[in-house]
Amino acid sequence: MKRELLIGMLVGLIANGMGLILTATILGQGEDFTTVIKAAHNEGFLGKLISLGAILNLIAFFLFIKKRQDYRARGVLVITVFVAVFTFVFKLF
Repeated sequence: MKRELLIGMLVGLIANGMGLILTATILGQGEDFTTVIKAAHNEGFLGKLISLGAILNLIAFFLFIKKRQDYRARGVLVITVFVAVFTFVFKLF
C-alpha cells in the first residue's frame, strides 16, 4: 500500500515535469527551456506554466484508475494537489 502510493507520487512528479518541459517547449517558440522558465518568472506566468504542466497527471491518474491501481492513482492525486497548493502560494508571494 505505502509502496504503491510512493510509486504513484513518483509517476505524478515525472508526469508533471514532462508536462512542464512539453508546455515550455510548445509555448517557448524555439527558445531553450531555461530561457522560457526565466522569461515566465520575470513576466509573472510561471505558476500558469507549472499548472499547465500538471495536465499530464490526468493521463496518469485515469490510467491508474482504469487498471484498478487505486493507491497509485491516489499518489498522483497527492502530487497534483501539492502542485496546486505550490502554485497558489507562489502566486501570493
